[in-house]
Amino acid sequence: MRAEDKAATSRAAVHQRMDQLVDRVGHVEASVATIGEDVAEMKPVTDDVRRWKLMGIGALGVTGIAAMALGVSFAEAIRRVVFVIIGKG
Repeated sequence: MRAEDKAATSRAAVHQRMDQLVDRVGHVEASVATIGEDVAEMKPVTDDVRRWKLMGIGALGVTGIAAMALGVSFAEAIRRVVFVIIGKG
């Protein structure tokens, strides 16, 4: 009888641990599903921010080129005014 009691106790412990594992896996699956939903909700926002960033960099480049052209034009205009005033133009 003693061996049968030990075997039954061992099987009960194994089943208890198996039940605990099933519960833990169920919690992990629920967490992963929640995280997946959160990521799915965040993706459009992330795409918008990425698009805004690219547009911002593009706008910054265009603004820089325009400022450079304006600066060169302004410098050329001042040079001509100075030449006219000095009398070399």
